Amino acid sequence: MAALSPASKSALARLRAFRPPPTSYFRCPVKRRAAVLILLYADRRGDLRVVLTIRSSGLKNYAGQAALPGGKADFLAETPAQTARREAWEEVGLPLHDAELPPGYSVEHLTELPSVLAVTELAVRPCVAYLKSPAPSEGNRQPDVTRDILPKLNATEVAALFTAPFYNFLLDADLDGSHAPGLWYTGTTNQWYNGYWRTHAFGVPVSPSTLFLARVPTSYTHSRRLRSSFRGETTATSDSTVTIAAPSGATVLPLPPPLPSNEDEVLRRPRYRVFGMTARILVDCAKVAYAQEPNFLHTAPFGDEEMLNRLLAVGRMRPEKNENDPLTLDILKEAAKAKL
Repeated sequence: MAALSPASKSALARLRAFRPPPTSYFRCPVKRRAAVLILLYADRRGDLRVVLTIRSSGLKNYAGQAALPGGKADFLAETPAQTARREAWEEVGLPLHDAELPPGYSVEHLTELPSVLAVTELAVRPCVAYLKSPAPSEGNRQPDVTRDILPKLNATEVAALFTAPFYNFLLDADLDGSHAPGLWYTGTTNQWYNGYWRTHAFGVPVSPSTLFLARVPTSYTHSRRLRSSFRGETTATSDSTVTIAAPSGATVLPLPPPLPSNEDEVLRRPRYRVFGMTARILVDCAKVAYAQEPNFLHTAPFGDEEMLNRLLAVGRMRPEKNENDPLTLDILKEAAKAKL
């Protein structure tokens, strides 16, 4: 693994120094708390990449969509960092403790970002961490996060793991001029809460070195080695000859419709779509890390702490979810008027 680039070193330093504002997270009942892990690591050029997943088609919420590793808190005393790390262990096999990592590897928790509101009425706390790799040593193979650590996927929750260039979430085009069909960035403006916010969608190109599958879609071609080694667990495409075959004439639409439940179709795409709350979190995190505004319109506030406080003030975010009482735009508009 190459040494960190100067830009990556500065980005990590800014994240370490970031102090989030007071949070409403701990005012929420435990069933309304969730956390996600923004796990960064350095590629061979020393640039930062971020780990993302495609959620299994069997999940109740956001099936087939791209997401950061994460999930709900288990108990009141569990911190957001503990929740995010536990969920990353359950979903992608990231060990809970450094002692369980290969020699020379460690995870540094850098900071937390302001909590955001999920449409499922969860307060989601983004936790940022850096996966450090050992320095190359003479006579040993180069350390490689994607080979040595990632991933051990839980196929009931995660269909695939992929990685993306972190800095690219501040840009409206591919950083490296990818030839994958489709676009890196599209966006639209939608009404939400008490105004109009810009919604982002990123098309992350995937390749054999950046994609890992919990199972192999029937439409993929793969080597004898891959067939013989696959036992229903993780298959890392960087160690095989998997061919990622895009559907004929594949394109990226301006905003994604609900992704199909057919995992094979989702996993065949030459770009994996990162949009909605996940995209917003990554844009905000990159803004902090690189001290730079994106070169596209970004109108949403940094986190939803005020919105969460107002929802709590009007009696929302209740411990038990009522399926017949979903969070609507009208409820958000009413909450926006609540006195704190």
